[in-house]
Amino acid sequence: MIIGKVTGSIVSTRKQENLIGSKFMVIEPVGTNGEEKKCLVAIDNIGAGIGEYVLVAQGSAARIGCGMADAPIDAAIVGIIDDIGKLV
Repeated sequence: MIIGKVTGSIVSTRKQENLIGSKFMVIEPVGTNGEEKKCLVAIDNIGAGIGEYVLVAQGSAARIGCGMADAPIDAAIVGIIDDIGKLV
């Protein structure tokens, strides 16, 4: 899993049928050792907002975790972090 900060959203009016109704958010991973990581797009079925820290699952865990095993999903927000602690 990845810890990241939601930095924006993406609007897509045309998409694959099993993604209709889904919300997409831009996630900036939080690095703990100074390494720079690229932003990613994650499906959001739990209602995260811009500026919130989230847990992101990737790969098959993302598809299964959001109940969309047959959808082309590479990353999914699976939790909103209440207290980020010393990671930031």
